Amino acid sequence: MSTRVSTGTDEERETAIAAATQALRAGEVAVIPTDTVYGIAADAFDPAAVRKLLAAKGRGREMPPPVLVNAAATVDALAVRIPDWARALFVEFWPGPLTLVLHQQASLQWDLGETRGTVAVRVPDHPLTLEILGRTGPLAVSSANKTGHPAALDADEAEDMLGGDVEVIVDDGPVPGGEASTILDATAAEPRLLRLGALAVEKIDAVLAPHGVSVQGVVRED
Repeated sequence: MSTRVSTGTDEERETAIAAATQALRAGEVAVIPTDTVYGIAADAFDPAAVRKLLAAKGRGREMPPPVLVNAAATVDALAVRIPDWARALFVEFWPGPLTLVLHQQASLQWDLGETRGTVAVRVPDHPLTLEILGRTGPLAVSSANKTGHPAALDADEAEDMLGGDVEVIVDDGPVPGGEASTILDATAAEPRLLRLGALAVEKIDAVLAPHGVSVQGVVRED
């Protein structure tokens, strides 16, 4: 069974961060809060840990997890050929509920699954998550749920689905967002919508307009 740690006081918060960090560095998986939904996390550079994450969710290698980082500056170490319009989105929406699929650095020593040379990256807008990321480095993070079930919005839901498969569950109360991030493919000339989530397309297009591009794959009403 997993260890559940709360963040009600400053002392408990530090204990929770330390417990999650220790578990993740040791190659285990942990449930952590984010600004959108609770996530199940593993060291992105530990293939065995990523396999544990996928197994816990009941997911195969054909659905690789996104990677969370604590700052946009980290992205250049993970991705190449980043369009200027994608960088404009970093500036405007990170930290926040936008995930961008980018061409990954060929030299990266990791195995997230069948990524086809890409990596999905996001900077979450959650102080506790950012502090964990600052101690661990990039984390593979997927929604904390069994595949086919809704994402967990609090630690109880995460524990019900994943309690037997993770080392640590950080209980930081209900997530502030409650809706998954919007995902854009930024590997082509124009951004393509892969999942509509917490960030509206209209807000994204307002940032993209000066770059002469707009989100593709969106059904808009006349």
